[in-house]
Amino acid sequence: MVSILVRMTTAVLVVGAFLVGGASSRAAEDWDQVLAAARGRTVTFNAWGGDEKVNAYIAWVGERVARDHGVTLRHVKVGDIAEVVSRILAEKSAGRDSGGGTDLMWVNGENFLALKENGLLYGPFLERLPNAALLDLTGVPTLTTDFTVPTEGLESPWGMAQFVFMVDTARVPNPPRTLTALADWIQAHPGRFTYPAPPDFTGSTFLKQALHDLTPDPSILQSPATDANFTEGTAPLWRWLDRIHPFLWRKGEAFPASAPALRQMLDDAAVDFAMTFRTGEASSAIAQGLLPDTVRTFVLEGGTIGNTHFVAIPFNAADKEGAMVVANFLLSAEAQLRKQDPAHWGDDTVLAMGRLDPEERSRFDSLPLGEATLSSDARGVPLPEPHPSWMSRIEGEWLRRFGH
Repeated sequence: MVSILVRMTTAVLVVGAFLVGGASSRAAEDWDQVLAAARGRTVTFNAWGGDEKVNAYIAWVGERVARDHGVTLRHVKVGDIAEVVSRILAEKSAGRDSGGGTDLMWVNGENFLALKENGLLYGPFLERLPNAALLDLTGVPTLTTDFTVPTEGLESPWGMAQFVFMVDTARVPNPPRTLTALADWIQAHPGRFTYPAPPDFTGSTFLKQALHDLTPDPSILQSPATDANFTEGTAPLWRWLDRIHPFLWRKGEAFPASAPALRQMLDDAAVDFAMTFRTGEASSAIAQGLLPDTVRTFVLEGGTIGNTHFVAIPFNAADKEGAMVVANFLLSAEAQLRKQDPAHWGDDTVLAMGRLDPEERSRFDSLPLGEATLSSDARGVPLPEPHPSWMSRIEGEWLRRFGH
């Protein structure tokens, strides 16, 4: 009986190995076909173009995919990816189901929700990317849930982000760490604080951060906004903004257009604070001479909002295979290491360190993040993003109240 069980167990193991090996072989064959179809093609990548370091990084990606895979990457620099979403929707309405003008796009949040709800995405494709094996898709919720919306393989993770404040400690050695303390500081120092005007993503995130800290029940932010819960939930936010706006830079009558513009104001000593979703931005800017070396980053006592940003492929992309090749390269250890390096971008990696080989992991471990960069322990566990509907409503109400 024992020998029969042994033979049966051996047979099961052999069959299992054959099936696993067969699946692996089919995946490799599928990827070889993707690579072959992508060679010689041009991938149109629609991505925010408001930061020169980001643009330079994307240009480097283009050099690498051209050299390794014969793919030409054309970066179309956009101010707001929502414009691209509207264009893709118009293409679908016009019956343009192939040969679309966008092959790959940088996206998350409410724009992903709009794409998904309107059937504007190709996929699922994440499982087809070999480098997806380097992701911990079960242990890191933001890799598979985008602002509470399941991604279902329709996006490929590109980077992790957490909202942080930058302050010039030469002028503000002990920055306020709560919204109440920040409001007190703003009133005591008129003209020394501002934030980017929504719908700039960083400015809108500042409003969401304030909402999370001020609303009586932050858990409501994980469900879609309604007329009732929005009015009640945001009332403390508008009271707080009404309090600080007369004491902002230019008395709240004008706002910087973007996070880079606000960072420049910090460098010019026009204000004492800036804010960013790139945890390594202060160190990167100091190294480039774009900020004084007395600038440091900090987070609020209760933590700050964090998320993952992604790339996605429109349903009618002209070159889906080329887009997948680029998305796969963006998940490589080489590309993620360069992206996390403050000298090149300063964005947290999406890769699971335990899934890298020892040499690759040592490169991440030895990467100098800069004195102004907070460790992940110092930043704490990121707060979850609200449902995308909150952002849309907040931006609209802010423009109604404070837009000029």
